Amino acid sequence: MSTLYLFLIVYAIVNLVALAYYVVDKHKAKTGAWRISEATLLGLAFVGPFGAALGMQLARHKTRKPKFKLVYVFLVLHLLVLGYV
Repeated sequence: MSTLYLFLIVYAIVNLVALAYYVVDKHKAKTGAWRISEATLLGLAFVGPFGAALGMQLARHKTRKPKFKLVYVFLVLHLLVLGYV
């Protein structure tokens, strides 16, 4: 298995985890359960911005918070790096 193939698998998994965390946090917000910290959500967005952005849109979660605009900055940075590679 090539290094690129392994990287893409891990990258996809990280983005799926980010997506899941955003959706789960939205569910926790609705039910009044213990929430996932914003630092954790932003950290996941830093390493998995595609999943985080999709999770924000699908769950309509954290879309109005100014600091979560960083998710889209991370997404553009990832696109630039992936485009360069």
